[in-house]
Amino acid sequence: MWIAGIDGCPAGWVAVLVSPQTQEHTVRLCPNFSEVFGLRPKPDVIAVDIPIGLLDERQVGGRECDRLARQRLPGRASSVFSPPIRSLLGATPYEQVRGQGLSIQAFGISPKIQEVDQLMTPALQPCVYEAHPELAFRALGGAPMQHNKKTKAGREERLRALEQIEPFHAARNMLDTVATTYRRSQIGVDDFLDACVLAWVAVRIANGEATCLPSEPPIDQKGLRMEMWY
Repeated sequence: MWIAGIDGCPAGWVAVLVSPQTQEHTVRLCPNFSEVFGLRPKPDVIAVDIPIGLLDERQVGGRECDRLARQRLPGRASSVFSPPIRSLLGATPYEQVRGQGLSIQAFGISPKIQEVDQLMTPALQPCVYEAHPELAFRALGGAPMQHNKKTKAGREERLRALEQIEPFHAARNMLDTVATTYRRSQIGVDDFLDACVLAWVAVRIANGEATCLPSEPPIDQKGLRMEMWY
């Protein structure tokens, strides 16, 4: 079995693939999300940091899973963006949707949300799961991370958390390899670390150890479960 943690990055999507049995690992860069489905080795479980399942009408605080995630992340709640309602996908410029409950951060990743929303079907959800890196680091470290992931302190905090678990005992060496293989304009340090912890979530899902928010997810108009795993 292989699993994958997927995070958006400047050049597309960074995939960290792991074999839980052998602890082998590899990193791939996918320019488009459709290429995630062609990864080799083929992952049986994929955890991705992107909203899957969208509201058709605005709700204060976004989806139920968004609200529950913020409750579990004191001090880091702002890392959970409420995704746009489906009808706002593709809106440009931001002034077009200002005042409709869409933050500038969520607007910035709207193209990636739209890319995934166009591909996702209910039949894919037994393989592809929405996850959130900050929830994952909270579960891994026992408490929410104290520092912003884009700072040096935040990077060190997350590296130390990852070094507790296989196959990421050598996370610093893995990061060095990624840094020499890809430019920062392709894969950021925080993107890589997030993909690593999402791979850990994918292992937890495969082993039946992960937590789902909410425990009984609502279904959107496309039949997609609106849920978040960690």
